Amino acid sequence: MAAEKTTTEGQTTGRSVLVTGGNRGIGRAIAEAFLANGDTVAITSRNGEGPAGALAVACDVTDSASVDAAFTQVEQAHGPVEVLVANAGITKDQLLLRMSEDDFTSVVDTNLTGSFRVVQRATKGMMRLKRGRIVLVSSVVGLLGSPGQVNYAASKSGLVGMARSITRELGARGITANVVAPGYIDTEMTQGLDEDLKKQYKKSIPAGRFAQPSEVADVVTWLTSDQAAYISGAVIPVDGGLGMGH
Repeated sequence: MAAEKTTTEGQTTGRSVLVTGGNRGIGRAIAEAFLANGDTVAITSRNGEGPAGALAVACDVTDSASVDAAFTQVEQAHGPVEVLVANAGITKDQLLLRMSEDDFTSVVDTNLTGSFRVVQRATKGMMRLKRGRIVLVSSVVGLLGSPGQVNYAASKSGLVGMARSITRELGARGITANVVAPGYIDTEMTQGLDEDLKKQYKKSIPAGRFAQPSEVADVVTWLTSDQAAYISGAVIPVDGGLGMGH
């Protein structure tokens, strides 16, 4: 495992970092930001692909055995996970009256219970180290709600209670848990939207634009830095003012 070290700016580097769903979009940008910081990075993905320099491990966050196997692989290569970013998630949008129970439970099982699985596994090593940083990637939808996304909003809002409960349980052990709530981000998903719909969305955002994935990554890496060591149980919106802090 790379030895932990600190730069003159007080930024801890050389840590063992794990980003779930780090093969594309926001997760990939987060992994790349940690790599640029000098950390030792692993990512989980279903296809085994990831950014150059990161260890890619297969993991299904809906399966506890798969989660345990992924962590074991990362620990053998990089040592105990010191920074966990729970980013893996799915959507199955549908209006409430048409949403099937499977549409609801599968999204919650991946986004919320999946986060629980990886956090629970990560904290075992963090407690032994007496330090750790946990960042849960939520969404502005989890705070504001959205038509057709009862399942997604429920799963993402649940991360707030999770982070705050973790903070109360493990705060005295040098472990922080925070939530980042992105708004509309310029990823493959938003790039595929109809141009008129993009304009409509941008009109609702005070900043007048979508964010770059790197802008979310910058907030995540800062939350795991020494500068943010006294921040825990917080919800940080990265939404251009769309949610106004809700």
